[in-house]
Amino acid sequence: QVPLVESVGISESSGGSITLSCTGFGYTYSPYCLGWFRQSPGKEREGVAIIDSGVRTTYADFVKGRFTASRDNAKNTFYLQMDNLSPEDTATYYCAAGNYDSLNQYLYTHWGQGTQVTVSS
Repeated sequence: QVPLVESVGISESSGGSITLSCTGFGYTYSPYCLGWFRQSPGKEREGVAIIDSGVRTTYADFVKGRFTASRDNAKNTFYLQMDNLSPEDTATYYCAAGNYDSLNQYLYTHWGQGTQVTVSS
């Protein structure tokens, strides 16, 4: 079983909102930094947001003010609230857990399977 399982992909109109969730299995993720990454066709996977074990958040510039990361350690689940969506946010979104507070994907050791988010204009 994969260590992290994401919510099912969804489509939304431009300006709308989506909340992604990611639940951990096999590990207690409370000590980990939890990250969200995304990959669009033809592009490299990029960091979107992280929330560390102290619940401090860091966001990529292109989502600041629109996306909010949160976590519920009791449920071993973390979330990405995405507001004011645009077609440029269309991508496969991945959750991940790692030991370092960074948007660098190579520092993450546990990954979800990815979920498709599609935003129409």
